[in-house]
This record gives sequence, C-alpha cells and structure tokens, in this order.
Amino acid sequence: MLDRFVVVPASYVYLLREGEGGTEVLLQLRRDTGYMDGFWAAAAAGHVERGEDAFAAAAREAAEELGLADIDLTFELTMHRTQGADPIDERVDFFFSARSWSGEPRLLEPEKASGLAWFPLTDLPEPTVPHERVALTHLGSGTGYLAFGFHDPA
Repeated sequence: MLDRFVVVPASYVYLLREGEGGTEVLLQLRRDTGYMDGFWAAAAAGHVERGEDAFAAAAREAAEELGLADIDLTFELTMHRTQGADPIDERVDFFFSARSWSGEPRLLEPEKASGLAWFPLTDLPEPTVPHERVALTHLGSGTGYLAFGFHDPA
C-alpha cells in the first residue's frame, strides 16, 4: 500500500484594530506547544476538524482561545506550505482577519501562550513565526494564494 499524501488544514485569525500608528494586529507569544515556542503568532489558530469548514474552525478557535463571540471574519488568503523535511506532511492554511467581535480578547489557554499583545502591522515583533510574517504582509492585498517553503527544483 502506498503512503497517502497528507495535507493538514488550519485556520488563523488576525484581530485588527486602528491604533495611533495605523493598523494593529493582536498576536500571542507561543509556549510549551512543541512548535515555534517563543515566537509571536496569530492570537487564535488551529487545525480544521473533520466535518468542519475553515470559517467554522476560525470562529471556534477565536471562541476557544480568546473568549470571543460574534466574530465578523473576512477571508484574506490561503497558503500552501511545507518545511521540506517531510514532503508527506504539507499544510494548507486559511487566514482570516476580523475587526468586529463580542467580548474582550484574553488568553484562555495560558499553557500554550505566555503573552497577548497588539503590534503595528508595519512593525511586527521578533521573532514572529516565519510563514505568518509573510501572511501578515499580505493582509488586505487581495493576493488570495501564497506558497511557502517550496524550492524550485531547477
């Protein structure tokens, strides 16, 4: 039996607001997850579960991780990415933004994140998860699709 190619889907939510220096994004500082710990990342993100679409996953993650309801999600882009080391495991990430929601964002999973802070989109913190940094630079651009981590075989 041949190994099946696996593409793992995830949804990311970037909360946006207008600050003194322009548009700001809410990011979390990852910890104890085993992936990119110590890096700033989307305030809410996670895998799309079986039987769930990407929009529903984004709304669920915003509720589970930040305590938000009635989130007004805007689809931004899809990213197909790989790390190259394991070509059997690639990712398809769906990125959403929101400027309207109910509730005050707060960390509901402190075992997975040690901080939550607003940053200007033009001055992201170091370190930021690399593929997310790329996605953040394309918010509102109408890009639609990005590839990350693939190399030209030529």
